[in-house]
Amino acid sequence: MANQQPPYPMQPQQHSRPPVIDPNRARSPPVGYRPAGTPPLPSHPVAGMPYRPSSTPPPQAQTPPIRPGFPPPGARPPSFPPGSRPPPLMRPPVDRVTSPSAMAPAQPPSSGSPVPQNLPTPTQPLSPTSATAATQSADHHRRKRMYPEQITKAYMDQPAPAPAPTPMYGGQFTGPQFTPATQAQQGFAPAPTPQTYAQPQGYAQPTQPLQQAPVQSPYGQPSMGAMTNQFGNMSMGASVARSVPLMSAPPFIADMDAPAPPINLPQNSALTDSPYANAEASYKCSTLNAIPSSETVLKKSRLPLALVLAPYRTLKTGDDPVPVVTDSVISRCRRCRTYINPYVTFVEGGQRWKCNMCFLLNDVPAAFDFDAQTQQPADRWKRAELNYSCVEFVAPTEYMVRPPQAPAFVFVLDVSYSAVQSGMLATAARTILDSLDRLPNQENRTKFGLITVDSTLHFYNLNSNRTEPQMLVVSDLDDIFLPQPDDLLVNLTESREVIGSLLERLPEMFKDTVNVHNALGTALQAAFKMVSANGGKIICLQSTLPNTGTGALKPREDVKLLGTAKETTLLNAASPFYKSFAVDCSRSQVACDMLIFGGQYSDVATLSCLPHYTGGQAYFYPGFNASRTEDALKFAHEFSELLAEQIGLEAVIRIRASRGLRMSAFHGNFFIRSTDLLALPNVPRDQSYCVEVSIEDDIKTPAVCFQTALLHTTCFGERRIRVITLCLPVTNSIAELYGSANQQAIITYLANKGVERGITSKLDDARDAITNKVVDLLGVYKTHVLGSGQGSTPQLTVPDNLKLLPALALALIKHDGLRQTSQIPTDLRSNAMNLLRTMPMQLLIPFLYPNFYSLHNMPPEAGEISEHGVVFPPTLNLTAEKLEPHGCYLLETGQNMYLWVGRGVVPQLCVDLFDVKSYDGLRAGKITLPTLETPLNKKANMLIDKIREMRRGNYYPQLYLIKEDGDPALRMWFLSHLIEDRTDNVLSYQQFLQLLKDKVSSGSF
Repeated sequence: MANQQPPYPMQPQQHSRPPVIDPNRARSPPVGYRPAGTPPLPSHPVAGMPYRPSSTPPPQAQTPPIRPGFPPPGARPPSFPPGSRPPPLMRPPVDRVTSPSAMAPAQPPSSGSPVPQNLPTPTQPLSPTSATAATQSADHHRRKRMYPEQITKAYMDQPAPAPAPTPMYGGQFTGPQFTPATQAQQGFAPAPTPQTYAQPQGYAQPTQPLQQAPVQSPYGQPSMGAMTNQFGNMSMGASVARSVPLMSAPPFIADMDAPAPPINLPQNSALTDSPYANAEASYKCSTLNAIPSSETVLKKSRLPLALVLAPYRTLKTGDDPVPVVTDSVISRCRRCRTYINPYVTFVEGGQRWKCNMCFLLNDVPAAFDFDAQTQQPADRWKRAELNYSCVEFVAPTEYMVRPPQAPAFVFVLDVSYSAVQSGMLATAARTILDSLDRLPNQENRTKFGLITVDSTLHFYNLNSNRTEPQMLVVSDLDDIFLPQPDDLLVNLTESREVIGSLLERLPEMFKDTVNVHNALGTALQAAFKMVSANGGKIICLQSTLPNTGTGALKPREDVKLLGTAKETTLLNAASPFYKSFAVDCSRSQVACDMLIFGGQYSDVATLSCLPHYTGGQAYFYPGFNASRTEDALKFAHEFSELLAEQIGLEAVIRIRASRGLRMSAFHGNFFIRSTDLLALPNVPRDQSYCVEVSIEDDIKTPAVCFQTALLHTTCFGERRIRVITLCLPVTNSIAELYGSANQQAIITYLANKGVERGITSKLDDARDAITNKVVDLLGVYKTHVLGSGQGSTPQLTVPDNLKLLPALALALIKHDGLRQTSQIPTDLRSNAMNLLRTMPMQLLIPFLYPNFYSLHNMPPEAGEISEHGVVFPPTLNLTAEKLEPHGCYLLETGQNMYLWVGRGVVPQLCVDLFDVKSYDGLRAGKITLPTLETPLNKKANMLIDKIREMRRGNYYPQLYLIKEDGDPALRMWFLSHLIEDRTDNVLSYQQFLQLLKDKVSSGSF
């Protein structure tokens, strides 16, 4: 049957099994940046929503009168004592701690004052507490009303004290600390490991004793080592991360979701003790949580230095919204243009601030300490930009080249024979109609236009004065023009009825077409003419390879080239038109989204140039057929979410860094307008960007900062600046660098580099580069950290925080985007590459190393809802050794889900889960799991629904049923995801480790 086939044909392959390993090594509970339900500071508006000022309170008597919007001359906030450092903010209650390293008892302040007893509740604003002595509330408020002359004099006359010793990775630490999160969107907890394979429902074979899993050490801060690193006048206690042998055990998947090593900054690095002063990992993180002090140290370590950004991620339930600064008081460094942030320093009695990037002194704006709404002095230390690493500023007019434009959407729909027969046109028209009310249109300004295309172009007059839409046909493809241009792009609200009428009639208008041609390039030029003056989005739905007019393409896939060195030619654009057109769109603030429906070869590599250079998104639906409910549901869900997305428009991104650091390369969907300015006509949610960092000069400071500024227009017409600041310590110790390495960020960087190398050079070079980088890291760790030198050793050892890097690297090499095989069609490989370089880190990890669960022997708690969310079964290692003949397993990659059913499954499981009498009655391929009243079915549906909810963004994973003795192509497609086994000529995990060990032992690094 057609729906039994995977997106690409696969030949049966030899699938060897490694030695038996523990089947029940469960993952640790995922850690979020903040626990669900913790409210944000109540004093700040929410990013992503239009700012509506609250009513001004009744004015109070003021003498003399205060000019609206400005503080009285010479006024300073009574809460800011000149000449003193601000008292630190109280840390949050203990229940906010989400990582093992952060759960140690709080240490008393260095001055010897007692620990505060009354911690603020989550609903209280973060307010400073005294840093010098524990005081009563009355004393605190009394001091806030005075400017102590003694403090001012001491501040101006006395030299700053020497900084206290700051431990690095390991040891006691009392300064500001931030523990990044890696899976904030997952609100579930693992169930206890089952004691036997049996299930109370009787789905398993006779019970067998379960091998006890070895005790795993908790993931946390490594113990203090004996090494000591002298950095300038600062003494940092260094330590070596705990070493882990790899050869004797399978991958430690229990730690797949463990947080990266904590960021241990020197004491007093931030202005306040706010727990939100450093960037959350889901917004921005570094491959290293400590920065090398020089390029020499970085090269010696062989570690990659890069940033992974997702500045506009989707907020889920329990996530804190980004605070918004609405008073338009934006203080920036006069020289390097850095925005004021939690890591600047106030000097001269608070009248000036020192830039944390270039150290220039800047004046504090007069209105910085004044609340324009209440016409009263404000508490400086409650300002969001001094407490939060991620904030948004409402931009004043000087940040606008032109007034914010209305969102505009122009749809280009393929109406050729292929599009009509597959059901794409009817499904697309119905989805657009159902999503009209979901389009961003808060101010009723959104514009709408539609073009249909086959061998000619069809425009539509949608003027609100008409009762029916009017079709305008243009057959001249060489000199395109717009007929009645004023009526083609119309106001969505005003023309709502005529637009709805067109979408309802559209499938009927082309149902009898036999036209097999498509002039996409010419249609794109027409759409650009419609929207270029305003800016906006062109959304293309393409089912036929463009074969006429401008930008015509020819089928070029040659199966003889697949799996060879020449395959790269198929992964590059076949026509220069699409890149050139995309660059023109970027200049005019026009983004392009591509939804490609591949019944045959579609040249995804060429068509994806459009979203790649305009900040858009690409979707690929191979073998789409709307008569299959699963295909229609996936497309409708993803397309609807794409239309409803709260995007940013007319955006530019610039990343600044401390002295000595430079952004050297950029990866993602954008156009580089200058050496460090990224242009994005559209900023989609949950799209990731990777930035390589180089060290040009030796770094003399104990910490460095990276600041990302994203200037954009919101969907509701407000110009805003999202600023994300990340502060990291500096070290010259290679051991500390390895102890700070973030394996998930490193594999994200390697994925971007691998895609770049695979397209510009050869896929073999990309795979070799990934393997060689892992060899380099293991070799340097062995020689320079462990000091064991070269030669044969019985173990391959890595630091605890990098123990999953070899498994992730192998998963990347075996991924559809890079795998050595002749069985992956070019379109599928190109789509996989697009996903590898745009997915946020939290989604990329399961995309590379899928989650694997056993359903037939789930613990009783699995599939149920606990106080922490949906409980999942223990995660299994990705090996066929886990597949029991009578078992049923769920594997999910974030893009697809697979239900594997063994041929020895008991009939009762088939009845309870699928509502069929036996294994023989199961239908393989894309399925929708039925909804039954049986406990097993309810649990399975709960898990599937939760997985789809967790995969934030616009993706809707489809479910495939795989029978053990079913279709060979489906079977091998499933088995190709079992990373730890050997498939084709790709090594198993143990063989890969042996290869790494041999290279390290021979000194090949």
